[in-house]
Amino acid sequence: MQELKNAIRERGKVLSNDVLKVDTFLNHQIDTELMALVGKEFAARFKNDGITKVLTIESSGIAPSFMAATELQAPLIFARKKKSLTLTDNLLVSTVYSFTKQESNDISVSKDFIQKGDRVLIIDDFLANGQAAFGLIEIVEQAGASVAGIGIVIEKSFQEGRKKLDDAGYRVESLARLHTLNEGKITFVDELVSSHS
Repeated sequence: MQELKNAIRERGKVLSNDVLKVDTFLNHQIDTELMALVGKEFAARFKNDGITKVLTIESSGIAPSFMAATELQAPLIFARKKKSLTLTDNLLVSTVYSFTKQESNDISVSKDFIQKGDRVLIIDDFLANGQAAFGLIEIVEQAGASVAGIGIVIEKSFQEGRKKLDDAGYRVESLARLHTLNEGKITFVDELVSSHS
């Protein structure tokens, strides 16, 4: 998705060989026009998959998920990281380890919102080691629902998340696949393919 790649190039900041900061358009300040395009792209890729719910984790996944859910005319559910006084029982819970923050979080969704028979599209802002995606998959499976696919805004292809999800048999659609962030330079997977062909 070229508009997204342009935003990553022009507005992303490479902080290390593993960390890309995109808070100017995705996970702090949100470029709503770009997220609308991201939502349309996810909806186009999953339009024939009978999606009944879209699921993400608060808070960075909410903007792209909201746009995709709007296009797919499906409810959006976000797994909570923080404990809520009003959400204490009847929960689907999973534990997710964040390599970026070096901490584990329990994420939870009310059992009222995902049921057997639901076809769930999981969306997240980043795919690195796959922890968040597997945490959301676990929640969907606890509910007896099925994962129709996983939509990722930015995939770090140099980390192992994609391989783990592929090996587990899940369909992954990433809108921008980073090949490396080495020496502060952003390269995308498909650019390598085109330069070698």
